[in-house]
Amino acid sequence: MNKTISRRDFLKGSLAATGLTLMASVTPFGTRLINASEMEGDMAEFTPSAFFHITPDNVVKIMVPNSEMGQGIKTALPMIIADELEADWDRVEILQAPAGKAFHNPLYHDQLTVGSASCRGFYLPMRQAGAAGRAMLTEAAAKEWNVPASECSASKGTVKHRKSSRSLSYGELCLKAAKLPVPQDPALKKENEFRYMGKSVPRVDIPEKVSGKAVFGLDMQLPGMLYAVAAHPPAYGAKHQSFDEKAAMAVKGVKMVVPNPLGIAVVAESLDAALKGKDALKVKWGPGTHPQMDTAFVEKSFMADLDKPGANAAQRGDVKQAMNDAAVQYEATYYVPAIAHVTMEPQTFTAHVQADRCDVWGPTQAQGLCHMLASQISEIPPEKTHVHTTMLGCGLGRRARPDQMIEAVIASKASGKPVKVVYTREEDIKTDFFRAPMAHRIKAGLDSQGRLIAWDHKTSSTSILKFIEPKYIQNGVDYYCLWGLADTPNSPYKNNHFIYEGIPNFSLDMILNDLPITAAPFRSVQNGPNAFVIQCFMDELAHKAGKDPLAFRLEALGDNMRAKRVLETAAMNASYGSNMPDGYGRGIAQHQCFGTYIAMVADVSVNKKNGAVKVHRLVIAVDCGPVINPDPLIAQLEGGATMALSTALKEEVQFANGGVASTNFEDYPILRMSETPEIDVHIIKSNEEIGGIGELGIPATAPAVANAVFNATGARIRRIPLTPERVLAAMKG
Repeated sequence: MNKTISRRDFLKGSLAATGLTLMASVTPFGTRLINASEMEGDMAEFTPSAFFHITPDNVVKIMVPNSEMGQGIKTALPMIIADELEADWDRVEILQAPAGKAFHNPLYHDQLTVGSASCRGFYLPMRQAGAAGRAMLTEAAAKEWNVPASECSASKGTVKHRKSSRSLSYGELCLKAAKLPVPQDPALKKENEFRYMGKSVPRVDIPEKVSGKAVFGLDMQLPGMLYAVAAHPPAYGAKHQSFDEKAAMAVKGVKMVVPNPLGIAVVAESLDAALKGKDALKVKWGPGTHPQMDTAFVEKSFMADLDKPGANAAQRGDVKQAMNDAAVQYEATYYVPAIAHVTMEPQTFTAHVQADRCDVWGPTQAQGLCHMLASQISEIPPEKTHVHTTMLGCGLGRRARPDQMIEAVIASKASGKPVKVVYTREEDIKTDFFRAPMAHRIKAGLDSQGRLIAWDHKTSSTSILKFIEPKYIQNGVDYYCLWGLADTPNSPYKNNHFIYEGIPNFSLDMILNDLPITAAPFRSVQNGPNAFVIQCFMDELAHKAGKDPLAFRLEALGDNMRAKRVLETAAMNASYGSNMPDGYGRGIAQHQCFGTYIAMVADVSVNKKNGAVKVHRLVIAVDCGPVINPDPLIAQLEGGATMALSTALKEEVQFANGGVASTNFEDYPILRMSETPEIDVHIIKSNEEIGGIGELGIPATAPAVANAVFNATGARIRRIPLTPERVLAAMKG
């Protein structure tokens, strides 16, 4: 059911079969539905964002533009088309789209699988395309029978004439339907007419993963393929001073040593030979730009930034005046360290550069970027450069970075052979683009009735955009780092601003830290650190005001009914407010991002002798608008919350001598299966605009747990991870 096919081959095959191919071309002026048969003489100029094809043998072929990395998108997107089309799911074939403008997400105008945007971006265009196809097939049947289309109806790949009981399959009708004009405003189904959407459909990628047939990046094999590993600088800004190429070449199986902008690659006949060749290089590196930088130095640097003037990123009301009028002023400072992605599948990419063609295979979240860079580095024209997306063994934002592909293309170009680059776990962590470390200082004002009237927020962060697109840093503000606090101006991302709109006076300033730590989006981008800070501080303020944390939040939400509803739903299902045994605590938190609202309640216990935190249960309520496939939605929240627990309790990148000191899981521990709590998810029925879900399990988890630890111990901890040592020290303090 899962195949990869090139866009051109798909179009050529579709037109050759003269079946029905519908494409949804998304423009700034709306979505235009196009029949591919109209494009036969002008295929090179056509740039649809999504389309499907029906063949005379009664198969519906659906292209998936996005990367499947466990979120179930290879099932959810075809479900949208199949439902509106009234296709028979058993006759659907799902194809992985190649790189190309045809498959750009309408929210980004690029081919990316990030920002929980797959369903958000393609939901309406795919519904429209499916509905148009259903209307055309129905019209074709009506013309065949010479009856009004209103007497005909489509169901599971067949059009029936109700009065005569005649029927024709989509395969029998597709040639005639292909000649009809495409309706530009087709009638969409009502919710009670959905056949697939809203119901749990088994994920199509699971059988091949269970059987071992699924091809991930590390599984790629090509005839004559070589392997490459690279020695990368141990410190930021370090340059190699010398290396022993002769010793590396003396290792049996080593073919080449290829310096590149990222490091020094050793290319060999086997991975083992490449690793031995790398060891034999014995590279001597310079000291780098910040040899004094270690973990303590990093934290001190970010904290010191908070005493500097910042660039204003958001403002409403008059914070200064409100603070002067406040009955109570309160301040707290927080720190959230760098976190590594440590994807299950280490970083890898395969490239084959030939005289007139460049192919790359890998687990990427950024086909458009890979396509552009592969073409530039190989010096092969874009039309002869091809990106083949494999399954992703976890993405988390790390696989939107193209560094492994760059090294693979350079090595293949130098060797004239297909080359697979593989990073060891140590290289993976050392070269990672981390979740950006951040420091926060918040001052709040309460009136005489304990109501929040002012919120003054300052944060210091490593810039993410400087590693992606520096020109989008606006007047010293990197809005990628502020999601959960402020929306990026003119951005497709929705509801990433500060959730407590009932606070009349709000100010947000930012300082961009100048340490060379590399950063990139990490599942939920910076919503995770920002939610931790906001929700922990809200808890502190509630206690300062002498109010229940739930009631305090509801009061500060103003008219935001969706945010209130998830909060109340989570609280009700968690028995919020009931008594807990000694040593146990219950904490609550909420967040909004990517068009979705979420709330979480955590039940924890704390060992008062050693400070160890055990999370027993998480109760989650979510409102993401329309639900396409409930089971993967729940799984995404469970997986995200589990991952967030790991970052809340264990994970922190260590630095030393100007570079990354963490190496592998022995010094970068992650949560174990035995430490995973019961997770109870409640989906709130909603007719609001569709929101994202893949990243929503992250933001509310850490603050819910930290607030529960306070509830259990009375110790307020303003820094994660909540290690036993840190918790014990806070309890004693």
